[in-house]
Amino acid sequence: MKRVAVISAILEHSEQTQNNFNNIVASYKGVVRGRMGLPIPDEGISVICITVIGELDEINSLTGKLGKLPDIQVKTSIAKKELS
Repeated sequence: MKRVAVISAILEHSEQTQNNFNNIVASYKGVVRGRMGLPIPDEGISVICITVIGELDEINSLTGKLGKLPDIQVKTSIAKKELS
């Protein structure tokens, strides 16, 4: 069953990390429903929130890959309600 989740990420040194981050997110385009980014260029940080709808394995896989990138902190909130 599918669930809704929100993945929040803080990219430190965003100029160096953003390409890898974007490539991973793009590879999950089938589950990504929305994305909002807030660059903070004076500090070299970007804050990104991604809304996804997918199987738990897909959500966890995406979160895990993003979390392994250097200088990126990732947290995920997953709805308890299962979607049909």
